[in-house]
Formats: sequence, C-alpha cells, structure tokens
Amino acid sequence: MSDIYIAKSNFRGVIERLMGRYRVYAPVKNGSSHDFAPLEDPSEADLGFRNSRLSPKGIFHPQAERMFDCTLARDDPQAGILKEAQKSFPPQVVLGIRPCDAKAFRLDDANFDTDSIKDPWWVRRREVTTLIGLACDSPCSTCFCTSMGGGPYDTEGLDVLLLDAGDGYAAQVLTERGKNTLEVTSGWSSVPSAVSALTLEKKTAAEQRIGHAFDPASLAQMEMIELFKSPIWEDVQFACINCGACTFLCPTCWCFDIQDEVCADKGERLRLWDSCMFPLFTLHGSGHNPRSLKTQRVRQRFMHKLKYYLDKYHSGPACVGCGRCVQACPVNIDIRQVGRQMVSSGCSCPA
Repeated sequence: MSDIYIAKSNFRGVIERLMGRYRVYAPVKNGSSHDFAPLEDPSEADLGFRNSRLSPKGIFHPQAERMFDCTLARDDPQAGILKEAQKSFPPQVVLGIRPCDAKAFRLDDANFDTDSIKDPWWVRRREVTTLIGLACDSPCSTCFCTSMGGGPYDTEGLDVLLLDAGDGYAAQVLTERGKNTLEVTSGWSSVPSAVSALTLEKKTAAEQRIGHAFDPASLAQMEMIELFKSPIWEDVQFACINCGACTFLCPTCWCFDIQDEVCADKGERLRLWDSCMFPLFTLHGSGHNPRSLKTQRVRQRFMHKLKYYLDKYHSGPACVGCGRCVQACPVNIDIRQVGRQMVSSGCSCPA
C-alpha cells in the first residue's frame, strides 16, 4: 500500500471500520479545549483541532494506575500478598496525534523500554498501538518543534501520517503496522498530483511559521558543571510557584510516585504521576531533601530536559517543542527563553 487519499465525506466510514477492529483514541472537544479519549461514536473525533491540552502520553502511562491488589482479611491465608492487577491490552489506534507527541513517545522509551529495564505495561501498550498522525498546518505561536529536531510534518515514531488536503486526507503509510491497520478500511484511492503539490506547499508554509527558539547543539558542547553553576537559575526561578503544570502537560515528563491505599479489608498499590517541581518529590525518609530549594528544582527541570538527557542519550533534548508548558505557565516562564539563557551563559558557544 503506497500513499493514499480519501475524501473527508468518506472519512467517518474509515473511523467506523477502525472502531470495529480497534479501540480508537482521537482528539475530542472538552469544553474549550481538546483531549485524547476513546471514541464511542465516530462523530466525536475532531481533527480540526490545533493541539490537545494534555499530551496523549496517558494512553501508555496513565495518570493513575493500579499496579497490585491484596486482601487484608485476617482469615484469608493470602492476606497481605500483593498480586498484579488484572489488565487488558486490546489492539488500539491513536488517530490524529501530532508529530511532536509521537516523537515524544520515542524519547520516553529511554525510560520505559531499554535493553536492561522494561516497564511491562508500557511495552505491551506500545506493541498493540498504531499511531496515525495528523500533520500540523497551523502551529501555535508557542510551538518550536523545528528547533528540537522535529517539524509539523515530521514522521518519526508514526505508522501513518495524515495530510489535510482540504476536501480530503492524503496518507503517508510509513510502517507495515500502519499498512495493516488501514487495510481494514476502504474508500482510499491514489493521491492526485494536485493534492501532492498542495501538501508540499502547506508543509513549507507551516515550517516557516515556526520561529527559531535556540540551538540545542550549542548546549551539547557546553560543560555540564558550567551550566549547573550558572547564575541564570536565580533569575529563572524567581517567578516560579512550583505548581507543576509544566510537568503534567509535558509529553516527555515521566516521573511517578508509588503509593499504597487501604479501604476496609482491601489494599491497592498505585502508580501516580509526580513532578520534580514539588518540594516533596525528593524528600528522603530520613527527612533530608537534596532539592529543598525552589532554585534547585527549577534548575533540575530545565537541565534534565535540555542538558542531562541530551548528554546521556545523544538523541537530542528531552523536549519536542510542543509549547504546552509555555501556554500553561501562570507566571509566563518560557522554556525557549530559558534555553537561550543557557546558551548565552556559555561565552564560547554560539547562540
């Protein structure tokens, strides 16, 4: 199956056929914003959105997930023994995911799916999921994906990329999984030459709308300790209120806490999203906290995104330039400006 095209008037049928075979997640209007949710009706999918409020990382790494169960009944010989919570992993499709969010999953794999450590639930969900992306023709003013090595038409991490051609969608089939997923649908045809020319024109226009944020390669050349000790962090942290909005919205933040909850004679062990911006995040049982100061926590966030990850994995920064943190910060801290400050703090590195 090569690149294909379908009219928008027939696209509802495509979604219906996908829903007949897969659990389908798509952007759904939620008040004044959009979030990815499992579809109950094809009409719920809104591919006219700009970007979702939350990234779809919760599909693979839920905000709250039950890991283990146990009984605490005194007369039960199994009392207090943790057993893995029952889970199902049906085949699923994420429809309309933006290229930046698909790329984020690749970065997150460095934490959940490595040669030595594999999170079984993350891996299983990744294995059964087809990512059908939607190219971004109207980047927000806060977007800077091109500076992070991506782009509004980037294909990294996707199985299929949909290109909006006005009256229809052209689809770039990128993997065998993508091919197999689309084969359960029908109504596709070859891409008209006029559509190919139009999508190329729209791709160029979208990339030109995105400004240059900073050059991560300059940060790679800088000494880590030099950045760590830079005086810029006092300025960066001044307005921060440690609300954690940036980390909860970020598609490449994966930190979590594990807590035990008890109700009557039943117990649960839960995995919950956490944030390095919270004072309790690094609090030891002894009472010692290695990052008790706001300056230390703010520095940790930006150093991890733009320096630590970059140096450890040599695959670019742990940021895809989606701009969610810029939009949501209540005190207008802008990661693009912080990146420029980091670059300029090293006199020998070009901005």
